Amino acid sequence: MNKIAGLFVVISSILTAQQQMSLLDCENAFQRNNLQLLAEQYNINIADADILQAKIWELPQLSGYVNGYNPENRKVFNVGKAKGFEVTQLIYMGGKKKNEIAFAKSNKELAQLQFSQLLVELRMQLHTNYYNLYYEKLKLENTNKQLGYMNDLLKAYKIQSAKGNVSLKDEVRLQSIVIQLNNDKVGINRNILEFEQNLKVLTGITESIEPQISESEARKILALQPFDEEDELKRKALENNADYLFNLKLIENSKLYAQWQKSLNVPDLNLGAEYDQASGTFNNEINLKVGIPIPLWKSNRGNVEKANYAILQNQRNADFQKLNLETKVQSAFQIWRNQYDQLAEIKSKDLDNLDLVYNGMLKNFRNGNISLIEFTDFMESYRQTALQIYDMKNDLIQSAEQLNQLVQTKIFY
Repeated sequence: MNKIAGLFVVISSILTAQQQMSLLDCENAFQRNNLQLLAEQYNINIADADILQAKIWELPQLSGYVNGYNPENRKVFNVGKAKGFEVTQLIYMGGKKKNEIAFAKSNKELAQLQFSQLLVELRMQLHTNYYNLYYEKLKLENTNKQLGYMNDLLKAYKIQSAKGNVSLKDEVRLQSIVIQLNNDKVGINRNILEFEQNLKVLTGITESIEPQISESEARKILALQPFDEEDELKRKALENNADYLFNLKLIENSKLYAQWQKSLNVPDLNLGAEYDQASGTFNNEINLKVGIPIPLWKSNRGNVEKANYAILQNQRNADFQKLNLETKVQSAFQIWRNQYDQLAEIKSKDLDNLDLVYNGMLKNFRNGNISLIEFTDFMESYRQTALQIYDMKNDLIQSAEQLNQLVQTKIFY
């Protein structure tokens, strides 16, 4: 009795450890809990701090002196007769601060684009693993259905084989199908565990996620088509793809950096005021002090040259990224189109007929209307076809997700 109660506890814990979630539920959990996303957000905060730091000027400097030894009166620290102090402030010339602040603001825009790109990539991983899990679960359900019947049939044949009523060859033929189905099941379960683990990391949910998609919703997703044709998709990708926009922004960023480095060649001004009690021309005199480096050469010439080369480098990288993005969109669109057309050739009536023939073969075999060879040949063909159809559906959705990731705007009806 205790064993039975314990079994119920185990089954209950397994059931409660799974959480049914729609894709929208997973996305909400992902945006709340994903640790990579939360960590990347701090780069924007760091960029804000850099802007704040760029706006801060050097502190004014205060210095002073007192008499150490008065040789006339032979007094040490004759402070009452000789002391003075000065205050100086570094004044930035050539627009240094303005250029530094503009460069820091550009860095923040880069950080925001990096965050956007990471968001897109992680969301695609979420969608990919969600649909992979959904179709692997369907494959597992179908495989278990076949295994249930074939295991029962194999048990019956083993009994009859032991009695000599059927040949051992027939038993082995059935055994090979069961072994293949079990092998399929092991592979499917391995995939399910991998996709569940990925979803846990992405969403921050410790329970195993059970995709919540109805059959009608799945058909609707598979029927989706892009709003636009290939050339329009390329144009939208160039307008919205965060990775490409990052490379464009990097050109602007490198130009601002070069401008800042050029301004560092302009000498800065040290401006100050000085009070001197007795050591100057007059007693208690107040003097204005001005200091500036002598610009005999450009002290930041090497950094300016490096910055100019960085502009050229980033321009070439942006050209490459444009070509790379356009070819990726072209390839992804063609892959989607080929998979869509391939799946469209299989009508829903054909799938219904497949299940109808499957059930008919089971019934006819039970009734002795077909031979074991005919039955096992059909079962092997059905096993492969069922798995392939699920893979075709999943591949179509994955190719659509690839297009979404590249274009980064709504492109499907």
